[in-house]
Amino acid sequence: MRKIAVLILLFIGFSGISQSNNELTEHYKAFYNEMRLQGDIAGVINALTHLNVLSPSTARRDTLAFVYMNNGQHLQALNTIGIEKKTDDSDLAVQVKAVSLKGLNQPKRALEHFEVLFSRNPSAYLAYELADLKIQVGDTDGASTNIEYGIVNAKDDQKYAFYERQQPYEVPLKAAFHHLKGLVIFNKDKNNIDTAIASIDEALKIDPNFNLASLSKQALESRKQQPEGENKN
Repeated sequence: MRKIAVLILLFIGFSGISQSNNELTEHYKAFYNEMRLQGDIAGVINALTHLNVLSPSTARRDTLAFVYMNNGQHLQALNTIGIEKKTDDSDLAVQVKAVSLKGLNQPKRALEHFEVLFSRNPSAYLAYELADLKIQVGDTDGASTNIEYGIVNAKDDQKYAFYERQQPYEVPLKAAFHHLKGLVIFNKDKNNIDTAIASIDEALKIDPNFNLASLSKQALESRKQQPEGENKN
């Protein structure tokens, strides 16, 4: 009799916990929707964190990591989903890993995830990210391949944002590729300054207000004017 009573109490306890969890889950679902409507990022993160504790799912985890990434909280994003390359990762998870690792100045690690994204769904934007990162790690041949793809496939209405000035600005994506091409030409052969400048001029023809391209051109012209013995580095 005592055993039966204990079992009944345990059943009632588990039922109560289950009901409580269901109620909390519904509460945080409603809270999440409300925070989204209000544009409250901290509230969205709070709601998703609770939902992941109450009712864990890969989709919710990936979404939480994406919200962190989109808010510039790259370390928190990676702490949520890890940095490992996994074949069963969703596109969203791979994007979070790629962008967050790039944001944390980890170009080699970011590259492998951008490569996965590009293999799944090639685009001019992804080609630009790959080329930019490959220049950083010294893979000029790989960067050239991505640049040529980008120049061919970039649409006239596609833009890329730059942040080296106080006020961010956008330029046509094709112009951004021509600028990168000039940098690659110079990195491959430090004496080939004229060809590098010609490629950057192509970028400036597309957008004369492309500030970073102007700065790169000035730097190359300054280097060209240096005495020959000073052009070795």
